Formats: sequence, C-alpha cells, structure tokens
Amino acid sequence: MPNCARIAIDLGAESCRVSLLRWQGNVARIELIHRFANGPVHRGSSMRWPLHDILSGLEVGLRKAAAFVPQGIASIAVDGWSVDYVRLDGNGQPRGEPFCYRDERTVAAKEAADARVPPLQMFERGGAQPLRINTAYQLLADPATGIDPAARWVMFPEYILHWLGGRRVAEYTNATHTGLVDIDTGQWSRDLFRRLGIPMEAVPPIVPAGTAVGQVKGPLAKLAAFRHTQLIAPACHDTASGVAGIAADLDGTAYISSGTWSLVGTVVRSARTASEAMEARYTNQGAAGGGFCFHTNVNGMWVVKQCMEAWSAAGRPWKIEALVEAAAAQPAPPDTIDVDAEPLLLDGEMPARINAELAKRGLATIADEAGNEPVFARLIFESLACRYASALDHLEQMLGSRLRRIHIFGGGSRNQLLTRLTAEHTGRPVETGHAESSTIGNFAVQLASAEAAGQGVTAEAVRRWAARLSTETPAAEAASE
Repeated sequence: MPNCARIAIDLGAESCRVSLLRWQGNVARIELIHRFANGPVHRGSSMRWPLHDILSGLEVGLRKAAAFVPQGIASIAVDGWSVDYVRLDGNGQPRGEPFCYRDERTVAAKEAADARVPPLQMFERGGAQPLRINTAYQLLADPATGIDPAARWVMFPEYILHWLGGRRVAEYTNATHTGLVDIDTGQWSRDLFRRLGIPMEAVPPIVPAGTAVGQVKGPLAKLAAFRHTQLIAPACHDTASGVAGIAADLDGTAYISSGTWSLVGTVVRSARTASEAMEARYTNQGAAGGGFCFHTNVNGMWVVKQCMEAWSAAGRPWKIEALVEAAAAQPAPPDTIDVDAEPLLLDGEMPARINAELAKRGLATIADEAGNEPVFARLIFESLACRYASALDHLEQMLGSRLRRIHIFGGGSRNQLLTRLTAEHTGRPVETGHAESSTIGNFAVQLASAEAAGQGVTAEAVRRWAARLSTETPAAEAASE
C-alpha cells in the first residue's frame, strides 16, 4: 500500500539524513528525523570515508524513526553520492574504510587506463565522462594499495541496503556512474572490463530503480517497526533522486543540482556520446524510469566550504547565511576564475589556491585576512554562475534547441545570491525547488514501486508522486536532531 510509513536515507558528502514519510489521512508529511555530519577523513596519505561513524549515525536515525512508528514501516530506500564503493570479504563484511573519490591515488591509474582504452572510447561505450574519480579508475588503483582486485564490491548507497539485510546489487542510475556500463544495453560492459583488466566476478548485478532487494535483518529487525520492512533500491545516485524529485515536466528545462558539486544539464531520451559532448565535459547518467540525466560536473559549493574551513581554522569562522548576505553587498569582481581548475578540486588551503588561479590569469589577488571573506565568496559565486552559463550554452548547441528556464535544487537552492547571479549570467528565469529534492525523489520512487507492485517504475509515475509530495510537504521539518 502506498499510504504507509516509509524512510528515506540520503548520504551526503557533508551530512547524512534519515527522513520519515507519514500520512495524515491522505496527506503526506515528511519529517527529518536525524541528521549527522559527514566528510572524508585523512588516514595517513589517504582520504577515506568513516564507515563506522556513518553506520552508527544511520542506526541512531533508524531507531528514532522506529520509535515514531512502532506499528510498522513499509520500506527503506537509500540514495547518496556516486562512484565510491565498499569492498567486501567472503562474509559480506567491509574489508576496510572505503576510499573517497577525492583521493589522489587515481591520478596514475587514470593515466595507465587511458593507454588501454582512450577516453573517447570510454565515453562512447559507457556514456560517463571519463573523470579520474570514476569507479573504473578507482578499481584500477586498488591493487597498488594492497586490495585484492577480485574482492567483491558494492556502491556506497547499495552497501547500506546490503548492511540492512538486502542482497548485493548495483542500481542502474548509480551503476552508470562507474563508467563500466554499456550505454546501449544497460548492463556491465564485458568489453571494457576485459580491456581494462578489471575482474567481472567482483561486480554486483544491475537492477532498475524501484527494485525490492530484501527485508531488514539483524538487530534492527527485532524492533516492531522493522519486522516486515522492505528494502528498496530507489534512484540510488542522489542526483538521479534529486531529478526524480522535480515535479515539473523537464521538457525545455535545464536543471542545476547545487551542492558540493553543481550538476548542470537536462533529461534526454537517448545518450549523447559524440566527442563534442565529452570535450564539453558532459556525461550521461541513468534517470529513474528511463532516459538519461545529461549534465556536466561543475565544482560547486566545495570551494566555499573549503574556504570556510580554512577561515575557521584561522579563527575567523563564518556561517554560510551570513557569508552569502555579506557577499551580496560586495561589488562584482572584474573577472572570474575557472572553478573547475584541477587545484580547486583538491583538499585544503583553498584561499591560497584561489589566489594562485587569479595570478595565473594576471588578476589581482585577494589578501586572505579578516574582512575579505565576502570578497572571496562573491568571486566564487560569480565564477559559478559564469560557468553555469557556459555549460548551458554548450548544452543548447548539442541539443539544437533552447532551454527556456532553469530549475535549481539541492542545498545551494537556498543561496539567493547565486540564484540571482545565475539568472543574470544565463539570461533565463530561474525557479528553485526543494533543498532536499533527493529525499522527495527517494520517496517518490518508493511510492511508485509500491503502486506498481514490482512491475517497475515509470518516469510519469515518479513525477506524479513527486508533484504530490512537493505540494503536501513544502519543507521537510526536523522532528528530532
């Protein structure tokens, strides 16, 4: 039955959330039950995800949700960031903390892979932009760190489903981020695995969004709320869930998923794998219910967050709301920087990295001192909006049609300055969606799956549920932190 209580877990690179969907009669209500901080940690020279802390935080959230609905929760689904994965031992337990995609071990692996399968061939076959962070290059980097390449693995959101008791799977929208799925068949590309030398026996089977993968087991299953709870693979990639959470028809509309990364694109029916698309840094990722999210990665709020961390360490802390307000009062900078420059993708010393980029362009640097934080922020936001405009120009050229409006979702949709600058730089009206659109999309897929009774979800059904949830739950309120 669709009108039962359900849980959405959203894994974020900065925070993880457990949200509860309940019904008051026929009206849906979404509550944020638990949120906890997340982020990669340094282990020697490596960047890893603190898996134990993530699992502990999720268990706290799930137990809180169970206390709210002891009569029973129908399903749990998980979405999160892409490309990272967990290696498993013979008992299905993690072999260690998983690497973070920002770890620099993939630099050498990517160079070696390019000699075996040139980037354009990777793009034409797999549809994914051949970035060094992709799962394919991470898998190739594992042996150099002592990891058995034949050890089974599972993508991070799907690992959480596995941890809860589900079978090991790769949900299609998330699998397409690996760079190893044949874009024509929707299955793992045996040719790419063979040419890259990646063992196929380690891969999980691909399933479509909305697939039931088992029931909650283990200690949580002893709670009354979870005795009959199904585990659902939604659109496991958070951007695909975010797009699934957009209630409006996306025909003629561009989307910007604004968070740690900014993803700029639209939904297309068939993949675009011409060299022009690769050179413009676009990628094709599966969408819930069919089609592809055709977008480019822009280095988003990561740059701001890194600056804020540097300033806090220097005794000059800022809240993001205050920083945005102060940046709005600053004049526009004389020029912008390339937010996708490789040094700005890395961890640490971000104000110095920004000044190095300014110096490369022959522009005046910004003194990293108290009072200049809003100057840095205004430069970043102007540069992001400028990059959005160039991305949309490329997108329109490839589509051969004009995109009439822009829909921004994700945490950055709260940034009114960035929204205004985006409208100014792109010359298009901008509408803002849910800051937690991935939660809306996660629940929409669960509800469409329940309605379809295992027959598969359609894009139309997901959009219909997203529209209902967006109308009935204008914001996900925190019930307990």
